[in-house]
Amino acid sequence: MASVSAHPHRATTMAATNVPVPGEVSSLTEMHSGPISIIVHPRRDILVSCGEDRLWKMVGLPKGNVLLTGFGHTDWLSTCCFHPSGNKLATSSGDTTVKLWDLTKGNCILTFEGHNHAVWSCTWHSCGDFVASSSLDTTSKIWDVNSERCRCTLYGHTDSVNSIEFFPCSNTLLTGSADKTLSVWDARTGKCEQSLYGHMHSINDATFSPRGHMIASCDACGVTKLWDFRKLLPIVSIDVGPSPGNEVNFDSSGRVLAQASGNGVIHLLDLKSGQIHKLMGHESEAHTVVFSQDGESLFSGGSDGTVLTWS
Repeated sequence: MASVSAHPHRATTMAATNVPVPGEVSSLTEMHSGPISIIVHPRRDILVSCGEDRLWKMVGLPKGNVLLTGFGHTDWLSTCCFHPSGNKLATSSGDTTVKLWDLTKGNCILTFEGHNHAVWSCTWHSCGDFVASSSLDTTSKIWDVNSERCRCTLYGHTDSVNSIEFFPCSNTLLTGSADKTLSVWDARTGKCEQSLYGHMHSINDATFSPRGHMIASCDACGVTKLWDFRKLLPIVSIDVGPSPGNEVNFDSSGRVLAQASGNGVIHLLDLKSGQIHKLMGHESEAHTVVFSQDGESLFSGGSDGTVLTWS
């Protein structure tokens, strides 16, 4: 696998492919009192953040005005995920539960209990009838929203399962684990179909590209890997360590990959040219990073509870 070195300059337009990328902080918003995770609405100018203060907040863009605040978890929140329709939210928490929320009112409509330890991640199936979650207890679970029960538990990882995501419009699940492996699962049977090896450290996050033909994963020593999902083979390895890579996300075109780093830097990788650009603005660890739907802005969240908007 090739090794790509970080580009020394601050983020600018990537000339090799003419892909415009965010380069300057346009706003800073204090959302929570500790580390946070953020997502953007699939169709509306809305961002949701969740944090160590046990709350989630829905804010309007670009002003950042708080539209809703969700109370109900009894410990820190790790991630949140929009229902495909955009009118519901799923949240995962250190209190071992997954909660579903009605975004028209902001109230909790369902709580899933069954994990034995903190829940790190959750993902909604494209049909809207199932939510999957991954946990420190080494398992993942698929929850049936209609029956309000656990449909099946996924066993196979030997350490904390730190991330989980459904392949777009399918019954395939991707998990990333502290056991240094990625696993691909059939959600209908609960069976592991393939495991991907190559990371030398705990995998903190993994995600599909928008068209689903590629996987990106990042680990606790700052290595990001790209995988060919069709062939389930590695494509390239990018080392921007030793600070951990906490989260990776593609822009809507699938041509730019962002990584949130433990040293506060947001790394942007142009997948065509291989160039890496740095966004520096966080005064603390960068926990989360996500592109706007149009790809013109980037949002990143830090361990100090702040959200930076890059444009």
